[in-house]
Amino acid sequence: MSDLIQNFQELVRIIAKLRDPNGGCPWDLEQTHSSLKQYLIEESYEVLDAIDNAPDKLKEELGDVLLQVVLHSQVAKDNGTFELNDVIKILNHKMISRHPHVFGDIKVGSSDQVVNNWEKIKSQERASKNENSSALEGIPRMLPGLQRAQRMGEKAARTGFDWPDAKSAFEKVEEELEEFKQAIPKSSHAEEEFGDLLFAIAQWGRKLGYDVEGTMGKACQKFSDRFRSLEKKAGPDIRKMSLEQLETIWQECKGK
Repeated sequence: MSDLIQNFQELVRIIAKLRDPNGGCPWDLEQTHSSLKQYLIEESYEVLDAIDNAPDKLKEELGDVLLQVVLHSQVAKDNGTFELNDVIKILNHKMISRHPHVFGDIKVGSSDQVVNNWEKIKSQERASKNENSSALEGIPRMLPGLQRAQRMGEKAARTGFDWPDAKSAFEKVEEELEEFKQAIPKSSHAEEEFGDLLFAIAQWGRKLGYDVEGTMGKACQKFSDRFRSLEKKAGPDIRKMSLEQLETIWQECKGK
């Protein structure tokens, strides 16, 4: 038996023991699919952070995500709904059926063709299950807003519903900005218009080839770094300073 199989089986045994009513862990026994949602989100973001900032920690963070998969599967088994083996079988079937260019006789010449085939197969699978066959199906509502907007734009584009280029997308941004400016002083729909503006900006970024959520994350980190520098320069009297004084320090921090 390979180390991989042994280690995986040991992990499954450990989680089962933690969930054992006779001598298991009180915290693990209390968990449900709903109570574990926050941890799956947090662990996923820690993986992303490790990829960007601490690659030496990536294997540990991936292990934490794997823990969530096994734990959710054990909760389901305890509830009598499904178990880990069902999860793996479904995944195996999905990966084979959605890669006919590898496991079948379909020929592809680019990664774009692979993506298009993937989407077509997903659509066929939904139709066979009598599910809503919208091209937008499968985008989690829990995704961060900008990422969700970008994924919606990508999926809509595969149906042919898209701007021809980044310039056209920018013109939509200008249109939405003008609608928002007009709505601010007199309309109860100003927030809705602002949302439309953000959505349009996300599509503009998509057409430019950016990872919009990642780009926003970089902007946030830039602001954080500069603001911390501002705090350090301003010292304990920061709250007593005028906006003009703070702006002067801010420009100094930007000039570094």
